[in-house]
Amino acid sequence: MRLLIHPRTRTHTRTLAAAAAAGLLAAVLPASAAHAATGITGWTQVTHYLENSLTAGQGVATVDPAGAASYQLYRGDASIPLGVRIEGWNHVGDPDSAAGYIFDAYQSGSSSPTSKMFRVTTPSGSAYEYTHTLLPGEEYNNSFVAVSPDTQWMIAGEWDTMSHLQIYPTPILNPQTAPNGGSLALSGYVQLDHQVADVQGCDFVTATKLICSSDDSSQSLFPDPKPLLEVDLAHAPTGGDVTGHVTDLGPIPQTNSICSGSFEAEGLDYDPTTGILRVEVVQPGVCVVATTVYEYKAS
Repeated sequence: MRLLIHPRTRTHTRTLAAAAAAGLLAAVLPASAAHAATGITGWTQVTHYLENSLTAGQGVATVDPAGAASYQLYRGDASIPLGVRIEGWNHVGDPDSAAGYIFDAYQSGSSSPTSKMFRVTTPSGSAYEYTHTLLPGEEYNNSFVAVSPDTQWMIAGEWDTMSHLQIYPTPILNPQTAPNGGSLALSGYVQLDHQVADVQGCDFVTATKLICSSDDSSQSLFPDPKPLLEVDLAHAPTGGDVTGHVTDLGPIPQTNSICSGSFEAEGLDYDPTTGILRVEVVQPGVCVVATTVYEYKAS
């Protein structure tokens, strides 16, 4: 997503911007509304609602803490802790959660990035940073993170047109990683049988199936603008390379806004307990302060 806040913007400016956003947010659309199915194969849209783009416009994840009620965690540009910004990480992607741990994907604001960072927040609130040094030809973008259902492997994505997704051992939860932060090496790739472009988020639906959101409107790779994609893996991730079959499920909605212009597909989340799939779309023009979250259930 386009950055709404410059890395050096002061905290009080973000607070004022959030307040202004809240006012426009209330005017854009009712807080919740039922909606009919919109052409997503295998999924039926059941509702949609609004969130503030400053705090939710990059992604969403369901967190299920031990002994407590699950909840939806949102990420936006204003979600980046000040200390992380000072380190030079000025963009957060679509998060994920497993076993009560929260995983965030960060990319650098440097003019010549050499690494990307994954930040892990433990159920007790401690946070650890894992830095991955870019390999030759690797994009610096760190658009999302998706943790496998067995919690051992983490899928991440770059930007532009790609024929793969990345596989890492899940920090802390996989014993191959250090328990308190450090370096993180790439483990393998999901080798896709069809190129994808501008993937903003992915999440596991089963051990061998991912749903991913693409912001690609060119229709050069798939017939639909901003396609919602299914990636079926040959087997559950084990750390090495695995092939993935890509299917276009249909277009992510670009509706329900009083503004015209270019929408932006963002992150998504699948909650295995409720079976709800959430897909985020940032609204166009001055309505960019509002992110619409569409909810689906398998049909």
